[in-house]
Amino acid sequence: MPLGFTLPVFGKAAATPGGIAYYAREAERAGAAGLWVGDRLLSPVAPVVPYPGYETMPEEFHTAQDPFTALAIAAAVTETAVLGSSTINATQYQPANLARLLTSIDVASNGRLLPGFGIGWSPDEYDAVGVPMGERGRRLDDLLDFLETWWTRDIVSHDGIGYTVPASHIDLKPVRKPPVHLAGFGGKALQRVARRADGWLPAWSIPEAFPADVITSTLAQLRAEAERAGRDPQALGVALRVNAAPGTDLETIAASVTKIVELVKPDHTFVDLSYVVGSVEEQLDKTGRLLELTAEG
Repeated sequence: MPLGFTLPVFGKAAATPGGIAYYAREAERAGAAGLWVGDRLLSPVAPVVPYPGYETMPEEFHTAQDPFTALAIAAAVTETAVLGSSTINATQYQPANLARLLTSIDVASNGRLLPGFGIGWSPDEYDAVGVPMGERGRRLDDLLDFLETWWTRDIVSHDGIGYTVPASHIDLKPVRKPPVHLAGFGGKALQRVARRADGWLPAWSIPEAFPADVITSTLAQLRAEAERAGRDPQALGVALRVNAAPGTDLETIAASVTKIVELVKPDHTFVDLSYVVGSVEEQLDKTGRLLELTAEG
């Protein structure tokens, strides 16, 4: 089973000098198929909307690395692992800067970038970047249009929401057009996935927060909607995030990963160990052990 892991971008491990490069290099050597990042700008003391499942924010989010820097570091010290995001809060970034960042990372990694986007849920973060949260759906649609232009045309121009790009030479192109995956379970979000995305970003929690058929039935709906839109339903990819809760032992994680992969059959699977490790060394040790356990299973 190809299995990936999140880079140490959250929690105590994220503060380790040189930790991202060290973990990325050694995790790939151990057999990690992918290296992934999440995106957290703020961890408010009194959030307007708490993190789902919490009364406030997880302590791990008090320390957060920049996801693009983490992916660029990983690109420089690895050769084969997929470099993915699940998820980047894409509508909190200026589109032209985001397009250049993503293209540069894809070139640096020789075409290994898998950008996964969401629109976030935190009013505090939207206030911090000066973007109206109520526009996030429209802004994501606009961004997808803009990235298509940036990645496929030599002369790029775009009239976007709150920004204008005059006709400009954009000769730096990705090695191949990165397969954009989108997150979401809501109606509009799922329609956008089916009609516009290259793949979907579901998440699975250990212990299980909901039945597995929530994912499998949603995936079936997505593929049916994609077919109605004239797309190949089997071309819609799946990158599955597995979140392990604090205190979860490795045998339980391995068994749950094996179970959900057999049911969903995702193209990419990765485990987030942010909540169960305290150091880069511990994360690397548990990465190696999980690779062994899932191989045995």
